[in-house]
Amino acid sequence: MLFDIGPLKLVALVVLAVVIFGPDKLPKLISEAMAFIRKIREFSETAKQDIRKELGPEFKDFEFEDLNPKTFVRKQLATHGDDFGLKELTDLKNGFSKDAADASAAVRAAQRDPLGKVEMEKPAAASAPLTAGETAPYDLDAT
Repeated sequence: MLFDIGPLKLVALVVLAVVIFGPDKLPKLISEAMAFIRKIREFSETAKQDIRKELGPEFKDFEFEDLNPKTFVRKQLATHGDDFGLKELTDLKNGFSKDAADASAAVRAAQRDPLGKVEMEKPAAASAPLTAGETAPYDLDAT
């Protein structure tokens, strides 16, 4: 509904307006409010036309709705989707899905075999300890 107002609230607002302003003043008040809204719309359309005129012919297709961040991102992804690395993200997502499927399969196997006869993966071997004076490995990507 209008401004997230339900029908019951709308009826209550109409009744309250009739009580406060009276049935004789309410039509005049509504017409004045509509005239004010019409003037604001005309002003905004004039401002948009002036901005388009000042921007020049290279921005003739400019839409003010594109200034909304959601619309801008959606439009950019639609035109340049592969340039943003979305393929890598979907590959990563698919890898996570595969890992999750493997883990859930292992859980189901463990549930079928409650005595623990299922072989678990062996942990990776630890690297050799550092010698005296040797610096620890440093990963720039991990920090």
